Amino acid sequence: MNNSGTFTKLRPISLLRQLSNCSDSTCLQALSNLVSWSIYLEQGRIIYATHSVEPFDRLERHLRRLSHQIPRLTSEIRVQLRLMFEPDSHTQLIENDSNLTNHPPEYQAISWLVSQQYLHSTQATVLIQELVREVIESFLLIKGGTYELAEPLDIMPIFCRLDVENILEHCQVRLKKWQAFIPQISSQYQRPYLLINSKIEEKDLPKLQPDLTNWMKGFSLCHLAVILNQDEIQLAHTLYPYILKGAIILHEADPPYDKLPKIFEEESLISKLIPKLVYTKKELNTIVNFYLDISEENIVPVQRLPQIYPSPKEKFQEPTISNSITYASQIVASATVTAQKAHKIVSVDDSPTILKEISRFLENENFSVVTINDPIKAVLSIIRHKPDLILLDLNMLGIDGYELCRIIRNNSIFQKTPIIFVTGNKGVLDKVKAKLVGASGYLTKPFTRTELLKIIFMHLI
Repeated sequence: MNNSGTFTKLRPISLLRQLSNCSDSTCLQALSNLVSWSIYLEQGRIIYATHSVEPFDRLERHLRRLSHQIPRLTSEIRVQLRLMFEPDSHTQLIENDSNLTNHPPEYQAISWLVSQQYLHSTQATVLIQELVREVIESFLLIKGGTYELAEPLDIMPIFCRLDVENILEHCQVRLKKWQAFIPQISSQYQRPYLLINSKIEEKDLPKLQPDLTNWMKGFSLCHLAVILNQDEIQLAHTLYPYILKGAIILHEADPPYDKLPKIFEEESLISKLIPKLVYTKKELNTIVNFYLDISEENIVPVQRLPQIYPSPKEKFQEPTISNSITYASQIVASATVTAQKAHKIVSVDDSPTILKEISRFLENENFSVVTINDPIKAVLSIIRHKPDLILLDLNMLGIDGYELCRIIRNNSIFQKTPIIFVTGNKGVLDKVKAKLVGASGYLTKPFTRTELLKIIFMHLI
């Protein structure tokens, strides 16, 4: 089978149902907004599905969930998977059509886990089913692009054959639940930040899970859900009243997640701001209870949330476009909740530019960052600070990263401390040498904020 076509208004459900009634094996490849989806079918059933935005991050999240039931899926094994199978490219967004024909490397990683007996085949089936559901959920949101039906790739062994109708039903139910949170939440990759008004003391803040408040500074909803071992919709359910009230703001998804289709398309900045800012307390209570059916024992009542609206004694200013935007800026500029830094990170690099960039990427996050620009003095400084993770440049004057890593590893204090090489080199020989001296992974220059947080997510959280 080799058919192709273009669409301006794709009907993903109809297309998948049509393919489910076909006895041939095929691979549906769709491209929209520089993101590619690949859905592998055999005799009308899905055997795997993936998309090109951070497939190993997606695999990592689902493996972390499984690790609660499967102790063998340790952090070390998950890191090893990425070193063995993750492509070297900085981005999973496709640049040309040739990438569409590559074997899914994360599927090869799953096969390796089974062959090495870290996963049983039935456990691999559960893992693949969850990965497929997440991919299809995003696929159903595509509005336009191109697609092709191609010969299926040899991605044997096949661990499962999933019923298309069951997958569609599951994804439609989840999308319907997500739609209850629009327009405030438009993507599970948005990043929530807990704020306080300058007039509000910290003791007046609503009681939220301590772990949640610690990490609500840069990680997306779906990553937070994994950290807390919750479902993404369950987490959104918890946060939604606070988002309505203005105690939590949502930053847009970081690249490349911003390329994925949203649950809904925002109409304009004004339509995004006004609904959040002009609700009365009575309206907020009505909306909260209508959407979430919240009981008092499950969540803090709205009246106990930080008061961001004027009290009856204060002069009320009629909402306008101008003062709404101004007020929104004041909310964003207000102090964030002060939480104890969860992890200390040391960055060793003789380049002030790289050190400044790392500090800038993490300055508003839940990390304490120590920068060291003299590699000769790095060991004593690292011993003094006892970091939870070390970012180590490979090419420095005086001593290279390999030798410095070996010295650090010889100290018993740092036997298990993640050491990440920051380098422009990521060839096979570099990987072998890095493994010999005890490095935990790579951060390839130039790197983005998302890639830096991804490394931290892999090794610390």
